Amino acid sequence: MEGKKIVVAGGTGALGSILIDRYLDTDTDVVVLTRHTQPDHHNIRYAQWDAQTLGTWVEELEGAMAVVNLVGKSVNCRYTEANKAAIVRSRVDATAVIGKAIQQTTAPPQVWINAGSAAIFGNAGPSIKTEESVDFGEGFSPDVCKQWEAAFREVPTPLTRKVILRIGVVLQNGGGVLKPFVRLARFGLGGPIGSGEQYLSWLHGTDFARLVEWVIERKGLEGVVHACSPYPVKNRDFMQAIRQEIGVPFGLPNPAWSTKIGAYLIGTESELVLSGRRVVSSILEKEQFEFRFPEIVAAFRNLAL
Repeated sequence: MEGKKIVVAGGTGALGSILIDRYLDTDTDVVVLTRHTQPDHHNIRYAQWDAQTLGTWVEELEGAMAVVNLVGKSVNCRYTEANKAAIVRSRVDATAVIGKAIQQTTAPPQVWINAGSAAIFGNAGPSIKTEESVDFGEGFSPDVCKQWEAAFREVPTPLTRKVILRIGVVLQNGGGVLKPFVRLARFGLGGPIGSGEQYLSWLHGTDFARLVEWVIERKGLEGVVHACSPYPVKNRDFMQAIRQEIGVPFGLPNPAWSTKIGAYLIGTESELVLSGRRVVSSILEKEQFEFRFPEIVAAFRNLAL
């Protein structure tokens, strides 16, 4: 099915599942690269790989319309030295080996879309960050993103277009990253977290899948694209919108000190909610990409919280 095949690395994760749902029961052949194979399902096939070494999976890239790399160990963990090394390695290794695989194909994919993160800007305050911004943050999370993007850029693929998606927090049905926020709100603790002034750059899952499809179809598009809603929100407004959607009229605030203790107790890092950045896309605005859910209240209304 040449020209109608998409290869998704990391397709069994949260973002991959959103993308697979988008293409399920269409005329596009979707091949998911996974460590643990599963039975084929309609137009979804599974090919085994280890995200580090070349193998028979390379053949799946031949004649593909796109390869989409969403591989990366979750950052929702304690930043021990072992976990930090695994977070970096999972992203860099998968990116590097996909680049090598593309170089070995005789009919390379038309486009290679690689996940990145808006976290490259660190805790950036209220300043707006677009694709033209180069004042990246410092610290572990921004450094991971820099290494990730460097691994992508250093692989020459002259016959394959390359696009990095710097992805914000993707909101999806069934909870996902929203679950702990909704839980806080239901227990009356859904007030501002920390100062409440930190910005959250986000994207509805439906718009994430539509954006990937748009990038695939946009033949002349290359480089970095910010995968974020045009309306990032402050944490206090984010929490208020959750309370409004689930019908909880008040929420006690969560000061930074208690947030740090809570994060430690549940085995994660407080910076994931205490830091923030105001990331938007000048490219999507210029190209008039139409967001289905550009505003947070409408997004929550659509999601099953």
